[in-house]
Amino acid sequence: MKQVIAMHGWSGDASAWRPWAYQFKNHGWHWQSGERGYGGASPITPQWQPEATEQSQSRRVVIGHSLGPHLLSSSLLAAATDVVLLASFARFLPEGAQGRALRAGLQGMQERLGTKEESEMLHSFLNRAAQPHSASDLPPSPIQQSLSVDGRQRLQADLKLLINTKGLPDGMPEQARVLIVEADQDAIVVPAARAELIDALQHHLKQTPTQWKLENVGHALVLPDLIKRVRVWIESSP
Repeated sequence: MKQVIAMHGWSGDASAWRPWAYQFKNHGWHWQSGERGYGGASPITPQWQPEATEQSQSRRVVIGHSLGPHLLSSSLLAAATDVVLLASFARFLPEGAQGRALRAGLQGMQERLGTKEESEMLHSFLNRAAQPHSASDLPPSPIQQSLSVDGRQRLQADLKLLINTKGLPDGMPEQARVLIVEADQDAIVVPAARAELIDALQHHLKQTPTQWKLENVGHALVLPDLIKRVRVWIESSP
């Protein structure tokens, strides 16, 4: 059985995965999208589908954007055969002055959630995530619609999680094939955090991860052929 579980990042939702799900399902994959429920959608915690023991060719693929891999359970991630990290990170805040400045900025975001400054703050984040593209190029998200009361609490909790990330997501499997997709104009995940992710994976994994660095692309990874390229990479394994 060929399965994919995808998880969006902070402030996103499962609807962003619709084009991905469409293509993967058309190529015989069972697809599930996790959902944190920041907006009107209910939270969804996906689980691997049970498989017959004789299925030696089973594949369990995790695709996570940004904070997404950190939002999955360690047991789910540990069972993955392949992991695709899209504009992601191990520890979000690097050491030193840059990390301290970023922490102060994130704490300011925390303080604005639930206030009259919330909308402006969230749209500013969305614009930075879209760079060098326009936020209008992105699929609708809870930021562009409205947060639910419970969703705002989850958004706050997940922002705290992001600030406190210390390393690779719990459960990262040592034996998995891993694809790292970086954006050269990422205005959210700083270069030091990207470099630390690669270093952490090289020390953790049994096999060297594959790394793509995409040019003229920002954190939201607005790139029409990316879905097909990722699928082809996944299906290219022995």
